[in-house]
Amino acid sequence: MYYILSCVAFILLANSLPAAVKLTLDQALDLADRSHPQLQASGAQVDVARAGIMTARAYPNPETAFLGGHQMARVPNAVAGSDFLYTFSQPLELGQLRPSRVKLAELGVESSQFFLAETRLAVLGAVRRAFYEVLRRRSEIALARENLRRVEDLRKRVEVRVQLGEAGTIELNRAEAEAATAMTLANSAQLQLVTAMSQFQAAVGAPLAPDVELEDVPPPPAQLPPLDQLRQEVLERHPTLALMRSEVRRAEARVNYETALRRPQPSLRTEVERLPDSPAFRIGVALPVPFWNRREGPIAESIAAVRQANQLAQARQIQILALLEGAYGRYQVAGQQIASFEQGVLRNAELALQGAEMAYQLGERGIIEVLDAQRILHTVRQGYLNAQYEQRSALLEINQSRAEDLRRPIP
Repeated sequence: MYYILSCVAFILLANSLPAAVKLTLDQALDLADRSHPQLQASGAQVDVARAGIMTARAYPNPETAFLGGHQMARVPNAVAGSDFLYTFSQPLELGQLRPSRVKLAELGVESSQFFLAETRLAVLGAVRRAFYEVLRRRSEIALARENLRRVEDLRKRVEVRVQLGEAGTIELNRAEAEAATAMTLANSAQLQLVTAMSQFQAAVGAPLAPDVELEDVPPPPAQLPPLDQLRQEVLERHPTLALMRSEVRRAEARVNYETALRRPQPSLRTEVERLPDSPAFRIGVALPVPFWNRREGPIAESIAAVRQANQLAQARQIQILALLEGAYGRYQVAGQQIASFEQGVLRNAELALQGAEMAYQLGERGIIEVLDAQRILHTVRQGYLNAQYEQRSALLEINQSRAEDLRRPIP
């Protein structure tokens, strides 16, 4: 009786839910594009880099000073009185110092833009994966409910046979245990759906309606170009690789900037001194002498940073291409598994269950064979579902490597 009430409560709960707000994948992607905090932060980083160009183009400020005092008349012919000194100094930027600084700032903007594209690709890819994960959990719930219905129907038939004296109580106990297991699987699938929905909301990065329901989308096209063509697309389009190449150029520009700083930069100086008896005016140039510090350390650091950026770019390229090849292989294997299920495994499992049920009704087989056939059918259907979503997940990784989401217009 407990299992009957549990099943009835589960079905009533599922049927009594109000109509939910529909949300399509494109709507979720647009919402993440507009309001995800990581995208907002990366966009702000681009503005910071653009402001850095203004800073690099700014001229150094002049420096002025005023000194005042009193001249004492302690020597013959000296005149006592007030003494004032005015000084003005303007640093000059000669050679490649200013152009190299501006170039370094411009490459900073380029890197920040590539970082924004990389962040957008990661955010939208996470939204897609979370979206399909919710659809997967919903499909698992449908399978669990179907399995629960089938097991409950069998339990009812066994109960009738026990009441008529055609079967023993042990068969009813087995059927009730199987029904309890099916109910546990259904509840577990429901909990996994709740977890998947919370992860989806976190991936979107924006508040969603409490009763939002994701609208299913048709499976993506299964045609893929050859692996060599995919590799070439990844090398040309992936924003992470473009970012790493930009960082190499930025490191090289820093070498030029540090080298330009090595050249002494003069300052134009003027002085006006007003003495009580003889005013004076002087103009000249101040030049720092690189005697102790010739910037060997900063230049060596920037050169080492170029080597580091090159090696990191190569490592990242190897990693991304390896992920592409792994996803491509998983896509092919999942396609083979789907074909195997569709070409006979699913049908054979259904026929096996039908045969076991028929034999049980005729008294030729026991309930254990029917329960085993039901479990096998559920396992096969679950495997078929897993293969479908594994193929879809691999396709998502392939398309993310190809930077497909960057082709979407920004809302």
